[in-house]
Amino acid sequence: MEHEALIRLAAFLGVALALALWEVLAPRLDRPAERLRRWPGNLGLVALSTLIIRLLVPVLPVGLAALAQARGWGLCNVLPLPDPAAGLCAILLLDLAIYWQHVASHRWRWFWRLHRVHHADTVLDLTTAVRFHPLEMLLSLGYKLALVLVLGPPAWAVLAFEILLNALPLFNHANARLPLGLDRWLRLAVVTPDMHRVHHSTDMREANTNFGFCFPWWDRLFGTYQDQPGAGHQGMIIGLNIFRDRVWAGLWRLLRMPFA
Repeated sequence: MEHEALIRLAAFLGVALALALWEVLAPRLDRPAERLRRWPGNLGLVALSTLIIRLLVPVLPVGLAALAQARGWGLCNVLPLPDPAAGLCAILLLDLAIYWQHVASHRWRWFWRLHRVHHADTVLDLTTAVRFHPLEMLLSLGYKLALVLVLGPPAWAVLAFEILLNALPLFNHANARLPLGLDRWLRLAVVTPDMHRVHHSTDMREANTNFGFCFPWWDRLFGTYQDQPGAGHQGMIIGLNIFRDRVWAGLWRLLRMPFA
């Protein structure tokens, strides 16, 4: 686990570069990407969040998982489970917990004010996946740290989940075209771009569906799954109606957005 940060960064950059190329060569929606207007704010948020977390948080989930294993903390270290089974269960439970966190970010008003920074992007592409307010990133990290303490998962499983949680949202936010037949089969295992795009509709009845970031099963199990947007992917409008002005794309405006 000593090279955890390097492994995560390499996976993130590799997936991001591949998806950026995919978006250029085979976009799903033929709309202006407005990268010069949007990307400085979107990427500025993730850079600022990363800096704040590095300065304020002494331990990250993988390191805490290694400490929990060494001290025998958490369910996985109490129950007599083989390491592979404990790791697989931990990955599934962590993803389920992130699903419920996402649901809560739409249900609780104060949490929604933070989360709407993510939803206010008027174009959906891979950078939308990292467009979160630093306060929401800190809350999410605190939630994951608490989950790791309770579950006591193997450190390799937490690393695997962190890589999934970085890579799959990049994929399912990307403006990348998949053959419809492949999408139909692929969304049985992972959240696809067409499935997640519904969640970014300006119609809040649609925005309150398809909460999964990695695995699609929770939406089907808990009744929050919607197959397609009512207006079709070409016809649906992305973003929030109250933040459509171009000025909201800047970093300073994004930081102020929860308090607007």
